Amino acid sequence: MSVVSGVAKQILPLFDRIVVQRAVAETKSRGGIIIPEQAQNRGKEATVVAVGPGMRDGTGSFIPMSVAVGDKVLLPDYSGSKLELEGEELSIFREGDIVAKLN
Repeated sequence: MSVVSGVAKQILPLFDRIVVQRAVAETKSRGGIIIPEQAQNRGKEATVVAVGPGMRDGTGSFIPMSVAVGDKVLLPDYSGSKLELEGEELSIFREGDIVAKLN
């Protein structure tokens, strides 16, 4: 995670956007069977690595974000923008696109 934290310092998302790193897909089943790449599920879980300041309301003050750096979140299937920095694959989402925050 140290490489990702270095990359995250280079990125400051705007408004209600967050940058996440998806969890690695499972390559083996519970029974020990190796899963081919085409059959592996794209990770729906991710760790937040950078957070914007939040959206502004009608008076111009920021609405605080409900996620913070280091939180585990659940992502939708097809959403977000892919980003690659220094060999790390990251994704950018709006806060409203996040499905859930995991404890």
